[in-house]
Amino acid sequence: MGYLIGVDIGGTNTKIGILNHEGNILKSTHIKTMGDRGSDYVLDNIKGAVLSILNEAKLGIEDVEGLGMGIPGPANTDTGVVEFCVNLKGWDKLNVSKALGEKLGIPVYVGNDVNVITLGEAWRGSAKGYKNILGIAVGTGIGGGMVVNGNLVSGTSGAAGEVGHIKLIKNGKLCGCGQKGCWEAYASATGLIREAKSRLAVNRENLLWESLNGNLESLEAKHVFDAAKNGDAFSKDLVAYEVEYLAFGLSALINTLNPEVVVVGGGVSLAGDILFGPLKEELKKYTLPGSLEKIEIKAASLGNEAGIIGGAALAASKQD
Repeated sequence: MGYLIGVDIGGTNTKIGILNHEGNILKSTHIKTMGDRGSDYVLDNIKGAVLSILNEAKLGIEDVEGLGMGIPGPANTDTGVVEFCVNLKGWDKLNVSKALGEKLGIPVYVGNDVNVITLGEAWRGSAKGYKNILGIAVGTGIGGGMVVNGNLVSGTSGAAGEVGHIKLIKNGKLCGCGQKGCWEAYASATGLIREAKSRLAVNRENLLWESLNGNLESLEAKHVFDAAKNGDAFSKDLVAYEVEYLAFGLSALINTLNPEVVVVGGGVSLAGDILFGPLKEELKKYTLPGSLEKIEIKAASLGNEAGIIGGAALAASKQD
């Protein structure tokens, strides 16, 4: 049985790993993405890094069964075509499976990064052993991945899972996508920071403001959670705001999909119990009892390796 390659393309860095069929990373590396230089340049760089890491592991390309790649945008896992990708120049409508596959001479599969990470969590992470999974990444935005009866749902053009753009409030806050009232405009790290800055404009008698040393632009979601953990009432109110909107959006997805487990990743998930404890309670307000009765809410567990493991999981799923 051969090996699998997992590739995680980010706006700044691209991570690459060699894995066996148990999901263990045997060797990994990272390179600068340099997405502004065009698709051919990026794919040639990935090819070079793959061959180099294989050489270090004393393996050849003939030992690789397939390569799976997660990208920050909609991508069709069946055709390998990227719908669009704002951070990578020249990738819109590009058949990445064909382009990189021809360069390497192996099967290549591509999917949206959060979809791919959800597959990884199902294979080796917090969702292992479950067949109906909702994966959520809460960071700068909110992305989603859905596994139904063991199969990834990618949709017609690979855009399934863009859950951050569920509308919560008619004509609500402006979202980065250009529309209004999106879930991620409220419950993402960006949305939490936006709300915190608004409140700090009128109230600076709190631990959160003190922790910033007067530099409001340095504010991150972590500052809010840390201040709340230290007993700051102002920050506790902000955490309650985050929990309410997170639960509000999640409830719609749970009522729709009826998953066994929800795996929450991204920077906001690092808050730990101060987020997850109240979240489980808040969900009771909005979620049908039958959908919530047996569900588990878990933090993602694969960390920085999630994209690599997810890429390999995608490749492995296509070998079956």
